[in-house]
Amino acid sequence: MEKTLGRVLIGKYSELPDRLGKTFFVRDEEIALFKLVNGDVRAIENRCPHKGGVLAEGMVSGDHVFCPMHDWKINVCDGQVQAPDHGCVRTYQVEVEEDLVYIII
Repeated sequence: MEKTLGRVLIGKYSELPDRLGKTFFVRDEEIALFKLVNGDVRAIENRCPHKGGVLAEGMVSGDHVFCPMHDWKINVCDGQVQAPDHGCVRTYQVEVEEDLVYIII
């Protein structure tokens, strides 16, 4: 079981771009943060499990991001890669309070 270290303030919800990824470095982890079209905010590990593509630079469609290197489709809610490809990335819990966004790490 992973140990939760705490809640880390990332920034303002109102300043997050819609349907675009943004990279954050939290402690020693690189995280891709996405504000989806429905307003939800999701955070995942920022490297594709295939060849390490930077996921924050990928196209977002619905609950998925497409790796910019080889177009792998990754669900930003559960971190699973869509078949026929396989693998997963780590996901992070996100909390939004008022206009502030936090990642639980």
